[in-house]
Amino acid sequence: MNLKRLLPLSLFIIASVSAYAQKKPKISANKKAVLASIRSQEDQMVKMSDEIWALAETAFEEKGSAKVLMDYSELKGMKVEKGVAEIPTAFVASFGSGKPVIGILGEFDALPGISQKAQPTKEALKAGAAGHGCGHNLFGVGSLAAAIAIKEQIQAGKLKGTVKFYGTPAEEKFFGKLFMAREGLFSDLDVCLDWHPSAKTEANVQSSLALVDFIVEFSGQAAHASADPWNGRSAVDALELYTTGINYLREHIKPTVRIHYHIQHGGDVVNVVPDYSKIWVRVRDTKREGMTEVWKRVEKMAEGAAIMANVDYKISLVSGLHEVLVNRTGGVALQKNLEYLGDLTYTEEEIAFAHAIQEATSKPKDGIDGKIRPLETTKEHPGGGSTDVGDVSWLVPEIRLGVTTAPINTPWHSWAVVACGGMSIGHKGMIYAAKALAMTMVDLYDDPSLVNEVKAEFLEKKGDYLYKAILPAGPAPIPTGTH
Repeated sequence: MNLKRLLPLSLFIIASVSAYAQKKPKISANKKAVLASIRSQEDQMVKMSDEIWALAETAFEEKGSAKVLMDYSELKGMKVEKGVAEIPTAFVASFGSGKPVIGILGEFDALPGISQKAQPTKEALKAGAAGHGCGHNLFGVGSLAAAIAIKEQIQAGKLKGTVKFYGTPAEEKFFGKLFMAREGLFSDLDVCLDWHPSAKTEANVQSSLALVDFIVEFSGQAAHASADPWNGRSAVDALELYTTGINYLREHIKPTVRIHYHIQHGGDVVNVVPDYSKIWVRVRDTKREGMTEVWKRVEKMAEGAAIMANVDYKISLVSGLHEVLVNRTGGVALQKNLEYLGDLTYTEEEIAFAHAIQEATSKPKDGIDGKIRPLETTKEHPGGGSTDVGDVSWLVPEIRLGVTTAPINTPWHSWAVVACGGMSIGHKGMIYAAKALAMTMVDLYDDPSLVNEVKAEFLEKKGDYLYKAILPAGPAPIPTGTH
């Protein structure tokens, strides 16, 4: 054996290992502790997320799902305020005292009609039932686990301040955070965090679309459709004229605008001139000002349709959302923790599951993207959807995270996302999110200057705008029987 030749090789290996060790940054004792807490909660996190996945309860009906999260909060020693903002399924779990007060958001509502088994071929778990096609069974559990990890450090005297977990129902339809915001439930926060299931993992520094929902009802005069139609004034004529106007408008709006509608009532039988019709209209834009301009124009068109059909009309505001006010300072802090945690990795079985999902949804078999993406440039006019997190972001600085819980190009709000949320691909993303959020919260508690910088950016971007929820007067529209 030639020791002289082996010695340089040994030195090279030692140097390489040493260099690798130096690349992995050291983290504080508090961060190590919250990571250990998340690891100790993993089995319970999977159990709770699967329970909520199976319950699959829709907007303001999430009694069982909210109970799962409230029970765990109380078990872990947090103080739980139930039924906040007069919403039975909304709650706040808190621990600690004094500043900083750091909040974290959790959602748990499902989408109607997309029930699915945890398998990569389409088959309803319960025909016609709801399913978690946006991964909210993972969202609330991941955020709560992060809050409990922080609670334990506050209790141990390692961190000082207050942590609050917000159980926020009805994100998909009625936007529960709006009612909670109107009640001032976020007003004492210094910083707030949230995450959302995704097909990629990144610190989210993109905004969302502002949105408004309203209902238009037309009322006319019924008559026999054959014997004396001249005595009728058709509410459906008005509805059709209205939708025609909306569709002609599409050519003359900016590319950032989206208009959707859902006809909720269009007559009952063919031989009666219908005296009633109803349509749900939604307008979006990347900026609230642009959304408002189109919203008011589309409302005026209802009057024109009513005049042409010689019927009456009524417009009722449902609710509206602000676009997200991005906080890049918080995003930078979160990005560092993502880079420490590193990429998500997947087993052969998980990759095979992803390929089967992609085949079933006619997508390329590109697998799952668990890589940590670099921090993006914030776009002036992003695409995508809307969220009531946007309203929270105009009240308090919001730090946002997206984590992979489904394969590349998976159709969102579909059975395919439901399937992934009920198995290890979704579970893995949820646990990762909890770790990243908890570590970023430690940064905020340990570094007052970071809190100040996050708040300074928030105040500069918000300017003199005074937030007001886009809501009609009165309580949340709780479905009958859910109280």
